[in-house]
Amino acid sequence: MDRVSSFDEPLLKLLGGATAKVMAEHLGLHTVGDLLHHYPRRYEERGKLTALADLPLDEHVTVVAQVADARILMFNNGRGKRLEVTLTDGSGRLQLVFFGHGVHKPHKELIPGRQAMFAGKVSVFNRKMQLAHPTYQLLDASDADEATEAVDAFAGRLLPIYPACKQLDSWRIAKAVDAVLPSARDAVDPLPASLREGRGFTPLPEALLKVHRPQTKADVEDARARLKWDEAFVLQVALARRRYADTQLPAVARRPVADGLLDAFDAKLPFTLTEGQEKVSKEIFDDLATEHPMHRLLQGEVGSGKTMVALRAMLTVVDAGGQAAMLAPTEVLAQQHHRSITEMMGELAEGGMLGGSDRGTKVVLLTGSMGMAVRRQALLDLVTGEAGIVIGTHALIEDKVRFHDLGLVVVDEQHRFGVEQRDALRSKGKQPPHLLVMTATPIPRTVAMTVFGDLETSVLDQLPAGRSPIASHVVPAKDKPHFLSRAWERVREEVENGHQAYVVCPRIGDDAEEVEGKGGKKAKAKKAAPEEDGDKRPPLAVLEIADELRKGALAGLSVEVLHGRMHPDDKDDVMRRFAAGDVDVLVATTVIEVGVNVPNATAMVIMDADRFGVSQLHQLRGRVGRGSAPGLCLLVSEAHEASPARARLSAVAATLDGFELSRIDLEQRREGDVLGQAQSGVRSSLRMLTVIDDEEVIAAAREEAVAVVAADPELEHLPELRTVLAALLDKDREEYLDKG
Repeated sequence: MDRVSSFDEPLLKLLGGATAKVMAEHLGLHTVGDLLHHYPRRYEERGKLTALADLPLDEHVTVVAQVADARILMFNNGRGKRLEVTLTDGSGRLQLVFFGHGVHKPHKELIPGRQAMFAGKVSVFNRKMQLAHPTYQLLDASDADEATEAVDAFAGRLLPIYPACKQLDSWRIAKAVDAVLPSARDAVDPLPASLREGRGFTPLPEALLKVHRPQTKADVEDARARLKWDEAFVLQVALARRRYADTQLPAVARRPVADGLLDAFDAKLPFTLTEGQEKVSKEIFDDLATEHPMHRLLQGEVGSGKTMVALRAMLTVVDAGGQAAMLAPTEVLAQQHHRSITEMMGELAEGGMLGGSDRGTKVVLLTGSMGMAVRRQALLDLVTGEAGIVIGTHALIEDKVRFHDLGLVVVDEQHRFGVEQRDALRSKGKQPPHLLVMTATPIPRTVAMTVFGDLETSVLDQLPAGRSPIASHVVPAKDKPHFLSRAWERVREEVENGHQAYVVCPRIGDDAEEVEGKGGKKAKAKKAAPEEDGDKRPPLAVLEIADELRKGALAGLSVEVLHGRMHPDDKDDVMRRFAAGDVDVLVATTVIEVGVNVPNATAMVIMDADRFGVSQLHQLRGRVGRGSAPGLCLLVSEAHEASPARARLSAVAATLDGFELSRIDLEQRREGDVLGQAQSGVRSSLRMLTVIDDEEVIAAAREEAVAVVAADPELEHLPELRTVLAALLDKDREEYLDKG
């Protein structure tokens, strides 16, 4: 069998239909290579019995323990039968329970003194920890001498515990691994020999044997160090090749022009740019002046002035004869950007119009809900080049949208757009346009290197002068209802002082099963974890809360609602009136999460705050304190004080540093959905590497990858690396790399 094909061998051939089917459906394992890369989660030291005292509730566990006693109990007037077995390990006791016909075999086998491995989900019954119907494997032999030998042999070894599922226990996975382990010697080694030897790495076949069947803890460390490097290096080579390919594409250089639109704009600014804005603008202008497309990620704290930086880049491109398009994820945000950009530019945004500046250009808005006549005019302005700047939603991507000369695409909130949407917009340029991606979600350096590794990164971490501090507090509505009453009093006080407030809810309220997802899309309401929400009530809703507030705590104030299913004209009308100060309190979904800028809004109350993620809460909070008055954010929750949800809220209340919060978020969720759906490839290819813990490995791998690709862009002299890359970048996984 040749080296590659043994790894490509379907598991069905080797393991039989039932096991292979479970592995494919529940663990995503289809080939020998997949199973060899399904690494143990941890290792039991076989002679040392697992500490029963520390078992986590509601989790699938594997324990090695001894039977202390076993007894059959009758119930239901003798019609029912259950077997109760007590296990011990010196640190604690655990009860097993088997019902009905399932009691016979364990009753014969699980006799006091017997040692076995047990797997199941930990639950509580009558205030005692238990495993109901666990699967088990006996560890001792029938003959006493043999038993001693078996235990001795067992005690000196590390027992791999695999990520398992209900249908397939860890030790059945271990047996399957035994069947495919001989294929490890056929592993294709992706690391160039000089790198492998220079860093003293274990050869790959040996690393696979050591990770699955270690003799010592040192074996595990060796194997992990090597396998982490493989993952980091292959991924960074893929990203380095993408960056290299981008430098080979042609683009029109867009250089600043003296006394043009940008100079006129800068001259009328009522404030000076921060040092950070100046620095980041220079990085962008340098990129725009080159003859290959800029690919830059601009990440900045909420309110750090990203829109100002992006606008100056757009004006530079217009000065150089091109057009700029800004893609926003929602209509509310597109309208907001259009309004704030035209306000900032004044007469410079009215090129060719009466009263407009002769150095100006037209700034047009294009969204799906615009009337035909306005839409037709906007399309005409784009194709003739009359409009230098267009701000829009997905409507910009439609076939009928044509540009005179598209020079720059600015994507706001990158993670909300699919690859196809970005590519469709970029294909509208005569040559690939420059690309600036903006996000207000601070991204830890390791995630930026892994997920956005093909983009150069600029960071805005200074807040402009005049931004006020925001005080954040958790309001425990269940334990201390009077705190919630006080929260509404605080909102009323803010309004009486001439300010305005937001109230945010997870759900709209005209359908009990729906919450509003990103970009105003419908999504199923998230079920709260049992410990966080005992009565399983649906999340609080905009329409209901607004109604309650109008009749009760905020009676007499002007309370309006805003959510994604309103007609766009109605949404725009509400936003305009709120921005003008005619509405006191806006009760909204997360549709206000990004970009909404009302400096007079000073207070925000987030209902069911535990239903939102850390970075989402940080985004929402950034809507207040945008003027000269201090901001107040109240996180209302019924979650129990000791719950993870409350810990999350306390973390948000404790710091305004978005980078610190993004790190906390990543630590709590691990890789989870922080990499986003579009990044599923990263998740499926990172089995050993964790982007939160392995910053040094990722940084070093990136350096090596850049050197390798610079010396040999096509990897002609590294056929093994090419083979492994091809396997990583299959159709499903290529998407996450295609950010540029």
